[in-house]
Amino acid sequence: MKILILSLLTFCSSFLFAQKEKGILGDFNGDGKKEYAYTKVNDCSDECDGKCETLIYFSDKNIKPFTISPSRNGTLYNLTDLNNDGKDDIGFYPDWCTSCWHPLYVYTLNKKDWKPLVSPISTHCSQWEDEKFPIRKDPKKKGYVIITTSIWKDDDIKVISRSVKVN
Repeated sequence: MKILILSLLTFCSSFLFAQKEKGILGDFNGDGKKEYAYTKVNDCSDECDGKCETLIYFSDKNIKPFTISPSRNGTLYNLTDLNNDGKDDIGFYPDWCTSCWHPLYVYTLNKKDWKPLVSPISTHCSQWEDEKFPIRKDPKKKGYVIITTSIWKDDDIKVISRSVKVN
């Protein structure tokens, strides 16, 4: 019986650990404590049929979850505090069934609601493969970020950067 219980505990703890690996830690509400952000997919098949929504939840239940659609899950990023408001900002790169073009969504917590910090950043998978991350603080201008985006120009994918004021 001990072996069965220990095996079950080991299995369950490894499952929980695997689930947490898909999330991120950060101080998203500015209270000085780290929260855990994680995703859950709502109604989406492997072929991207259905609602295809990704909900972003937080271990602190006082932080309101929000939804990205269309999305068949994706990757969360702790972008640190891009707008100098004392809270870590969140990036979300959605997964989808077609195309290599996906936006990076960037959000900040404004009181109780999540709002876009900048417009969605258009990216192509080649930009990610070349490790050209789409957003970072502009070291020369307070309140600005450097946006690195993919564009189609002259029959090719070009990666360009520009400084943008945060919302």
